[in-house]
Amino acid sequence: MPKAELESLVEKGLKELAFEDTYLVEVKHSGKKIEIYLDSDEGVGFSTCQKLSRWMEPHLDKAGTFGDNYTLEVSSAGIGNPLKLLRQYPKNIGRVLDVRYGESGHAKGVLTGVSDEGMISVEFEKVVKENNKNKKVKVTEVIKFEDIIESRIKISFN
Repeated sequence: MPKAELESLVEKGLKELAFEDTYLVEVKHSGKKIEIYLDSDEGVGFSTCQKLSRWMEPHLDKAGTFGDNYTLEVSSAGIGNPLKLLRQYPKNIGRVLDVRYGESGHAKGVLTGVSDEGMISVEFEKVVKENNKNKKVKVTEVIKFEDIIESRIKISFN
């Protein structure tokens, strides 16, 4: 079953199960292992993953593409996973984000905003020389979503 068909099946399942707030982030499959990553504006719970998994199993069995022995994992796009969709950013405002963008751009700081135009704002401290002394200043980097190569939420245990 092609990836596009799996994505379509997940979307259909989310719609039929009335998970309006939940959306597909990524589908991975290799051999007989299928991984589905979901997210939502409020967070994805175990029961949502379980219900979608149970909804998908008979559809996958009927298609027969993966045979009788396949592994289906449905889970939330966890903190360790990169952010893939612009829709994932607003709920992470206030968290530390590590972003690689453009040719060689890099910013690690607090996600302070997401615009309707597809821009994110990351605030961080930068050391600059002023009168032969180092001084920390706050800088806000505005990055186009389309320029982002990878961004991850950084977990702080402070």
